[in-house]
Amino acid sequence: MDGVIYSGDSLIQGADKFIARLLEDNIPFAFMTNNSQRTPLEVVRKLKGLGIEVTENHIYTSAMATGKFLGDQGPGGTAYVLGEGGLLTSLHDNGITLVNTDPEFVVLGEGRNFTLEMVQRAVDMILGGAKFITTNRDPSPKKPGWNNLGIAATTAMIEEASGRKAFVTGKPSPVMMRSARKFLGLETAETTVVGDTMETDIQGGVQMGYKTILVLSGIAKKEDLSHYAFKPDMIAASVEDIRFPLKWW
Repeated sequence: MDGVIYSGDSLIQGADKFIARLLEDNIPFAFMTNNSQRTPLEVVRKLKGLGIEVTENHIYTSAMATGKFLGDQGPGGTAYVLGEGGLLTSLHDNGITLVNTDPEFVVLGEGRNFTLEMVQRAVDMILGGAKFITTNRDPSPKKPGWNNLGIAATTAMIEEASGRKAFVTGKPSPVMMRSARKFLGLETAETTVVGDTMETDIQGGVQMGYKTILVLSGIAKKEDLSHYAFKPDMIAASVEDIRFPLKWW
């Protein structure tokens, strides 16, 4: 979403018209975000504030992918969570009980309200046998004025302290890429991923056999694409430049 539809609190030019075209042509789509903090309703409200009117059926978050994954692992699972609203809601909706002792899983998501003491407790639980799940490995912004620590940093801290590698459910993990497709009711050949990062959006799509469109309105730079062993099927300056019907190289 950020870098494709909006940049911070500003709409990327033409993004509203792109979404309007999808709605007008009844093309199934979802906003697929690694951010696990917001509930789908909160995402809908943010988009509405930018002039894009969609429903919760158009939102698929890493929190939703994580909840579904853990729910599928077995009924009545338990989890100790370092995270906030969207993640807590999704786990509850998928039958996962949130506990403070002896969990089956330690689940890490975005958040600013958990403390170092809570992180240390999570490490003890992992050392005691709990399985470590993280909703994504997105990096920190690495720029002045950042307002959230990227999960990659917190994940690395817990991994080093526990000696256990996290299982990642968000992009580019096949867990999220596959469950998002099923959320839309699409087959592999019908699915296209539009994103602004090679390491998550495009890599995840390529690994799943989806078509991919890289937009240059966010993180990716055209001059850096030769560094990767894979490539998108299409490159566009922004979603405003994507034309229908899609014509692949």
